[in-house]
Amino acid sequence: MAFFYLLRTLGKIDTIMLSEISHRKIPLLLHILLLSVLITKSITIDKFPLLFTFFLGGIVSAAIAFLLLFAKIKASIHMIGISALTVFIIGLSIINEVNTIHLVAFFVIVNGLVASSRLVMKAHTNKELLIGFVCGTLPQLGLFYFWL
Repeated sequence: MAFFYLLRTLGKIDTIMLSEISHRKIPLLLHILLLSVLITKSITIDKFPLLFTFFLGGIVSAAIAFLLLFAKIKASIHMIGISALTVFIIGLSIINEVNTIHLVAFFVIVNGLVASSRLVMKAHTNKELLIGFVCGTLPQLGLFYFWL
């Protein structure tokens, strides 16, 4: 919230919705920076390898969303987050050999609810939601190789 108020005071963003593509660049860079500090100082690979790879996937997802901005493509950051979390939970159930089908089903429903809410609010199009889903899912799936 402090970064939001700072960016709003400086005139870099106008609302929390970040509807314009140009307003998304600095918050995404701050997100990448904060996650980088988190995984280098606190959640290191030797202490928390699973969380480390989850947040590393978050950095990759944010970097992809940032790079897409230069092609004038807006990805839903909400969908990036919830889809990455869903894939991470699926990975946790696989690695721990625990049946979490109810939890996975719940998060699949939450993915749908998030997408529906973004459409109802007219914050995104179907294409932007799909791009966000892919941006959140693929890095997590790619990092399965390192921890499964």
